[in-house]
Amino acid sequence: MGNADNETQHRFEVGIPPPRPLLHSLKSSFKETFFPDDPFKQLKNQSISRKLILSLKYFVPILEWAPRYKFEFFKADFVAGITIASLAVPQGISYAGLASLPPVIGLYSSFVPPLIYAMLGSSRDLAVGTVAVPSLLMTSMLGKEVNPHENMKLYMQLVFTATFFAGVFQAALGFLRLGLVVDFVSHATIVGFMGGAATVVCLQQLKAILGLVHFTHQADLVSVMKSIFTQIHMWRWESGVLGSCFLFFLLTTRYFSRRKSVFFWINALAPLTSVILGSLLVYLTHAEKHGVEVIGKLKKGLNQESLSELAFGSQHLMAVIKTAVITGVVGLAEGITVGRSFATLKNYKVDGNKEMIAIGMMNIVGSCTSCYLTTGPFSRSAVNFNAGCKTAASNIVMATAVMLTMLFFTPLFHYTPLVVLSSIITASMIGLIDYNAARHLWRVDKFDFIVCLSAYTGVVFGSMLTGLITAVAISILRVLLFVARPRTSVMGSLPNSIIYRSIEQYPKANVVSGILILHINAPIYFANASYLRERILRWIDEQEDKLKYSERSNLDFVILDMSSVGSIDTSGISMLQETKNLFDQRCIKLVLANPGGEVMKMLDKSKFIDTIGQEWIYLTVGEAVNACNFLLQTSRPHEKAVESEATDNKV
Repeated sequence: MGNADNETQHRFEVGIPPPRPLLHSLKSSFKETFFPDDPFKQLKNQSISRKLILSLKYFVPILEWAPRYKFEFFKADFVAGITIASLAVPQGISYAGLASLPPVIGLYSSFVPPLIYAMLGSSRDLAVGTVAVPSLLMTSMLGKEVNPHENMKLYMQLVFTATFFAGVFQAALGFLRLGLVVDFVSHATIVGFMGGAATVVCLQQLKAILGLVHFTHQADLVSVMKSIFTQIHMWRWESGVLGSCFLFFLLTTRYFSRRKSVFFWINALAPLTSVILGSLLVYLTHAEKHGVEVIGKLKKGLNQESLSELAFGSQHLMAVIKTAVITGVVGLAEGITVGRSFATLKNYKVDGNKEMIAIGMMNIVGSCTSCYLTTGPFSRSAVNFNAGCKTAASNIVMATAVMLTMLFFTPLFHYTPLVVLSSIITASMIGLIDYNAARHLWRVDKFDFIVCLSAYTGVVFGSMLTGLITAVAISILRVLLFVARPRTSVMGSLPNSIIYRSIEQYPKANVVSGILILHINAPIYFANASYLRERILRWIDEQEDKLKYSERSNLDFVILDMSSVGSIDTSGISMLQETKNLFDQRCIKLVLANPGGEVMKMLDKSKFIDTIGQEWIYLTVGEAVNACNFLLQTSRPHEKAVESEATDNKV
């Protein structure tokens, strides 16, 4: 070993980070887990009064941008606000019907929540309002508890209570910095879930388009198809023709707006235009007397107080809370994703935790003012973005326009046909079925495609809850498989270099004779320790089988490249100890390469470094290979093994 020591004394030893106090370590871990964006950085070296002002601006962003607001911004926000208001009114009425609520509730929900978000939200482009998927979730989950057609008052109380709890849940996630909960809803899950929900919503609209009076309350494909085809004799051609014409008009305007962005105005105004034309057509032809259903009388005035309507003591409270959590997660996932998407296009940052607080607070306040769950729908936000909004003030303009509508113009919607509202919903939902995203998932990651497909089929053939739970469960299973079955690979040297890479990725890499280099591509925990031990031994068996047909008849060294092992627990250390003992029995020496700081601290605390020997831990794979080759060239294999065993016994 003397010659080996002379060679290794010139190399850098792998360092062990100095110990830190327990409280300091806990504080650092807590900060990295819950405050990765370091929001307290701006408070350093500031006076108490300045800290209070900065903290207030952090939680109420309007105080940050309002003092710098310019008239040029107002002109852009005014145009954008009026534009999205023209979309918000018909969508609000339509989605309220989708949630089995009175149409005016949809208008209420486009008035108060946008004002709250304008004060607390960090996105400049998010346009707040009701959305289809949570609307359908409300009616599909709460409708099982109370039939809205039989007891509308109790049903509305449950909806407002669910909205309240959803807001509390959303705001709590933001205040507690628990946005990672939403991260379990993967992109593949969202694509499949939204596509399935859009399909179900479109099927539900066939009731109004076909003029059916009696329709199933179930949302699955089989029930809807059965309800439709058992009532063929009840189909009304008047509603069918009217609905098909307006649907064609809406899809055509969308097509042209996508072909040329300058035509986005046409698409943005198309829903309101459809409502106006449909109302005029019904009024002039008296179509309501020929089977075409209309909205009827809409109550004038602003939102009514509904705090006293919150049913905290209801016997349906558990169903309400379950609905609140699911709709809250779906609302957050859509709102934050949409906000971040447009923020990327304008090169500014959206704070996910502040968005959770803003969305949560607007739903809490909304539930007390006769509103149901709102978030940032993509369609409305896209119109807001294309209209050139500069700040969240566009939401204030939209809310003001909706307020004026509720005060003065609600009688104009009396003759609005329900079939037009169904056409508006259908046109919006078709855009949520993202075929291109599904094809992309199939090309890139088959497992993600399975997650997407499971969410879609679960929603379409089961229920919204079934699809969401199935997709999330499969996603979590995949995470567990990644942790429990980490990738390991054999490494070799690239030609004419000292770089070592996976021979699977680089087939031309050369395997070093007598040395097996293994790369572990994950932290070593209790969940994967046993698997890694068995996988390493299997690699060794496979390598020894190959060596039987080569000049060298045995394997002398196994180098574990631990550059990707970010951490290790006591089970992982026990696995290394057991692996070393098995290696000693087979006259194989265990060598570690490039363990990180956290790993070295654990190895040092457990005395494993003393067990293996500091001289067998190297900074790079190249250094470890050079040292092993030196020993192979200067001593016979069995002498090397005996000498190594004697050294270990002394330790």
